[in-house]
Amino acid sequence: MTDMVPKSVLPPVADGLAPVADGSAPAAGTSRAAAKAARREQLLSVAKNLYAQHGFHGVRLDDLGKGAGISAPAVYRHFDSKEAVLEELLVGISQYLNSGGDAIITRHDNDSSTSALIELIDFHVAFAMSEPELIRIQDRDLAALPETSRRTVRRLQRSYVSQWSEVVARANPGWSLDAATVRVHAVFGMINSTPYQARRSSAEVVGVELRAAARAALGIA
Repeated sequence: MTDMVPKSVLPPVADGLAPVADGSAPAAGTSRAAAKAARREQLLSVAKNLYAQHGFHGVRLDDLGKGAGISAPAVYRHFDSKEAVLEELLVGISQYLNSGGDAIITRHDNDSSTSALIELIDFHVAFAMSEPELIRIQDRDLAALPETSRRTVRRLQRSYVSQWSEVVARANPGWSLDAATVRVHAVFGMINSTPYQARRSSAEVVGVELRAAARAALGIA
């Protein structure tokens, strides 16, 4: 599982050998691998939209294949089951957030905690506004994950919250770590839910207001 937000639908890969930068043709194995990777990302994108719209239990493997323009048996070349697709989506986004938060904190290791916190807020707002479907799927269908994967998601979520809480506590010396953690949970709830509630507002307005509200809640207004 890669630690990336699942990509949007990729352009179809044509049959045969596509030219590479120097005009030569790549090896057939390379072309097949690229086509398979593109199809896998397409299936993830289709699943993300269908799971968000209909719920995990309301989607069949046939639906994923139809959405990607392939047969249901062909889906098995990429995923063993629709549960495996759900694992890829939810474990993947948890890995993305956790590793992204860690990278931001490391990058600001010699800076003030405030600068790290500002970038963390920007990072999470960008995630929430670009991936509302994943937030909806996690809220509704986390229980459908196999137990091992569910524990992995919870562990990664706790780690992500801890990263934020420690930065918030350092940026606000008068706050305990427990108080900082409560604030972080409140900010996540606000950021994750607002894109659903403010659909009539422009993305620019939502982003500006979310960042301002999060900064105020975390003591850096």
